[in-house]
Amino acid sequence: MKLTGTGQKFHPVRWRLLLASATMLFVELALIRWAGANVVHLSYFSNFVLLGSFLGVGIGFLIPATRGQWIVRWAPVPLAVLVVLVRAFPVQVRQSSQQIIYFTSVKTTGFPEWVTLPVIFLLTAVIMTAIGKITADLFRRLPSLDAYRYDLLGSLTGSASFALLSWLRAPSVVWGVLAAAALLVLGGRRNILRYSVPLTAMVAALFVETTTVGISWSPYYKIQVTPLSPTVPEYTISANGVPHQAIVPLSVLMQAGSPYRQAYDETPANPHKRVLVIGAGNGNDVAVALAHGAQRVDAVEIDPRLQQIGAQLHPAKPYGDPRVHVHINDGRAFLERTHAKYDLVVLALPDSLTLVAGASNLRLESYLFTHQAFEAARDHLTPHGAFAMYNYYRTSWLVDRFAGSLNAIYRHAPCATTFATNAAVLVAGMTPADQSCKQIWRPSGAVPAAAGDDHPFPYLLHRDIPTLYLGVLGGILLVTLVAVRLTGVQIRSTLRYTDMFLMGAAFMLLETKNVIGFALYFGTTWLVNALVFIGVLLAVLGAVEVRRRLRRVNLPALQLLLFGTLATAWLVPAHVVLALPFPGRLAAAIALAFAPIFCANLIFSDRLALAPDPVSAFGANLLGALTGGVLEYLALVTGYQALLLVVALLYLGACIIMRFTGRRPDAQSTSAPDGMVTVHNQ
Repeated sequence: MKLTGTGQKFHPVRWRLLLASATMLFVELALIRWAGANVVHLSYFSNFVLLGSFLGVGIGFLIPATRGQWIVRWAPVPLAVLVVLVRAFPVQVRQSSQQIIYFTSVKTTGFPEWVTLPVIFLLTAVIMTAIGKITADLFRRLPSLDAYRYDLLGSLTGSASFALLSWLRAPSVVWGVLAAAALLVLGGRRNILRYSVPLTAMVAALFVETTTVGISWSPYYKIQVTPLSPTVPEYTISANGVPHQAIVPLSVLMQAGSPYRQAYDETPANPHKRVLVIGAGNGNDVAVALAHGAQRVDAVEIDPRLQQIGAQLHPAKPYGDPRVHVHINDGRAFLERTHAKYDLVVLALPDSLTLVAGASNLRLESYLFTHQAFEAARDHLTPHGAFAMYNYYRTSWLVDRFAGSLNAIYRHAPCATTFATNAAVLVAGMTPADQSCKQIWRPSGAVPAAAGDDHPFPYLLHRDIPTLYLGVLGGILLVTLVAVRLTGVQIRSTLRYTDMFLMGAAFMLLETKNVIGFALYFGTTWLVNALVFIGVLLAVLGAVEVRRRLRRVNLPALQLLLFGTLATAWLVPAHVVLALPFPGRLAAAIALAFAPIFCANLIFSDRLALAPDPVSAFGANLLGALTGGVLEYLALVTGYQALLLVVALLYLGACIIMRFTGRRPDAQSTSAPDGMVTVHNQ
């Protein structure tokens, strides 16, 4: 059998390489989701597992073909150990820092992060080293570009498969069964008994988790519903092991002093006929809006499972009311697309407790708390409408930040009612006459600057990198250097591939910037995130296909094109793209995001194909990619748009080095693992 258009027989090595690459990416994505759901530290360090995965894949490729077969023989063991350990010792986050990019009102117990994070990072690296070694051994048996294209096709398969499981809300045991089946195939007959024992233990642990009463999975969380009473329809809903929401009867929600009714009490002249609830969750706020006479309620909830639970269990049955219109969408995306006007817009407890996969600092609700988002909400109010937001804020400066932003937008101080140490409700009418405050906001001190779309970190007081993050990232770099050195690669020998180092760092930052951009333009939903990663892989695959068909590459022209696309992406502000209608916004986002990726990967593929020492070149590229993951935290200081300047400087340095060192083709480079950095850094 021949593959159409290639003229090459599709033999078993290609199939196995495709499966190995798909397994590698599938396991990586599954570890990010599953470990973060059980060890809440990882919900706020999503790229921690990512970088551990990338380190492991790189080491797997750096190990010579004649060495490291013991890793292949025992490949499933570290995976089973990680799953069993995490199931036996789940960890909840304990908030103690005032300078960190998340908040929670829940104090929990468990191992401290300085114990948990290194163990999970190292186990992840070992897991991915084993799978990476299997993939690398198959990779070496094919010409480099041919192997690379099937590696990319496998990555696409793994990414699409996990996206499909997320859409189906498949439980963790399904992920484990698929990963186990793939590993059994890759291990072959020689390892079937050796693989069966640890894989069975892993699947058994996941089966116990899946069959626990009340547990289900959404595209974002592991959700557990717990009844509070056998007679009263009250429930707590935990997301990723943290108490997140509660379903309570309407009579409780409507009690005097309840934060749920505060927005209505402080806007007595408002008719409350049309209400928008962002963060509708299980339906508490929707039920309260209906009780106050709303004729139409638009209920926006990003998580379909949370809405489904509310539809099934809420005693007031708010989602069954014909006046309620449910929108499973990102709140900011809904505001950008709708043209409706509302008497009241409620931002109801939108604390996601998780981060956007692949973007280490962006949370699901980050773009709801920016100055531009508050302006978008105001633009959807009727002339005498009102905006309300409430949550359990952990510090007074966070209340001041949000209230100060509302004060600037509405040009008068909002109502600010506190209910407990960390609970506050902010209500702002279009005019002072449109609100009736029990307490008016007065700052407790210096008012922090508002978060913005370019710097969407409302929980970060100052523009700096918290000490905790600096320590963790420094540890990652140290472990990386030691691990690469232990593979036998002489770090000094990679210095001639400094350009490859810089390109690896630049690509990591470029990919992160694209994830962030699409989250702003189209929402922080799992679907948008999955489509961006698939788009990145398709752009890389397109670059490889073009390079395979070119005898030579006009490198100076290609470099100029790369810098031109980066300059365009930097010069076009986000608000211009947001102002476009949906088709135009989509076209602009795709062009701005994927044109630089395509050009960069043409340059990368050409450079690596001509490298005299592909292993050292790839080692340098690996270190660069990990460094790029660390450099992403610069956005906490500079904002995301400035990352494009960092990307341009890194590529400029690489181009200058290429100019002076030259490119010398080497006949042996056809077996080089070209471009793996562009596949597994998602």
